[in-house]
Amino acid sequence: MNVRISAVLRALAAVFVCGWFGGNAYAATGAAPPASVPTFSTAEIGRQGHFYVGGHYVGEPGKETMDGAMYVEVWVPKNIRHQFPIVFITGGGGQGAYSLLQTPDGRPGWAYDFVRQGYTIYMMDYPGQGRSAYIPDVDGNVLPPRSGPLMEEIWTGGRPASTAASSWPQAKKYTQWPSDAPNKGRMGDPVFDYFARTELQAVASPNQDKRTVDAVVQLIDLIGQPVILVLNSGIAASGWVVADARSKVVKGIVAVEPVAPPIENAERGASGPGRLWGLTNLPVHYDPPITNASELQTVRQDKPDAPDLIPCWIQKEPAHKLVNLQAIPVLNVSGEASYHRPYAHCIAKWLNQAGVKTTFVKLEDVGLPGNGHQMMSEKNSAGIAKYLQTWIDKLR
Repeated sequence: MNVRISAVLRALAAVFVCGWFGGNAYAATGAAPPASVPTFSTAEIGRQGHFYVGGHYVGEPGKETMDGAMYVEVWVPKNIRHQFPIVFITGGGGQGAYSLLQTPDGRPGWAYDFVRQGYTIYMMDYPGQGRSAYIPDVDGNVLPPRSGPLMEEIWTGGRPASTAASSWPQAKKYTQWPSDAPNKGRMGDPVFDYFARTELQAVASPNQDKRTVDAVVQLIDLIGQPVILVLNSGIAASGWVVADARSKVVKGIVAVEPVAPPIENAERGASGPGRLWGLTNLPVHYDPPITNASELQTVRQDKPDAPDLIPCWIQKEPAHKLVNLQAIPVLNVSGEASYHRPYAHCIAKWLNQAGVKTTFVKLEDVGLPGNGHQMMSEKNSAGIAKYLQTWIDKLR
């Protein structure tokens, strides 16, 4: 009887093991994914967390829906060597947290570059994007992902600007697209096609910046210790408001081509008002205090600071000071060939005039030439991460 029971138990165990591991013979041998599936070691990650912050109920009684919640991911290194966690507030206009995980040619992204150096990192999908719910008829319109031709034009050096107005003189210096395909940086280039797969829709709503700020502020409060903010691209407009709201726990800001310039749009020939509070369209604290952005007395420079740049909007003296940001050091970097380059320096100019100690660095001046705006996806992405870390490491 015992022999028969043992045989049955062995049979059940075999069924259990096959079922648990997918029911194929490969599981028993521990077969790894093929080389065509991009993987990299996570040996430096000691703990991970996946959670949501923010949000509130909307809708009529009996039909309430949670809106404005934000997905957050935290990676904690096995050996924490830096006292300030990194909060990535990057992308936002079609690029999500995925661009921090992996480059389009399959290399580890900035998330891994930072955690391997001993930084705890936080990254997020903003409300209405990625793993954060989008609520129709509440969250505003959805803008589709960028077209392939537009991505070729602004990010990969695959084609020239479509019009003279949308061109920028630095574009010819671009060298950092991570592909050796004959049609490098264009549709059909395998690296480009993968990059296009990662492009997201964007939420177009007057309330989107505020929803994002509310969720990120709640994240900062949950972290409960001083942090470093890494701001990039369109979502940076919300990041400055977060820093203003929680300035006592922000030890430094790395501004990697944040949306710019102040006061008036200039991106690829655009015009009209934009970021009327200087860095954002949401109120931030100035001294002397103001209650409306129109109280900032601004004037455009008579001539640009250098050839191939545009004149910046600045304040008339005496300038109002960004009182909550004055104790926070800022590193502002720009890629040599980026479409942001003609006006990227205007952010640093605005910040310094408003009393915020800001260092503006052209990446080619520190041995990192040829970059565009989406530099965390380019050939020298790891070198850029290392440079940013050298600046962060000096903060106390």
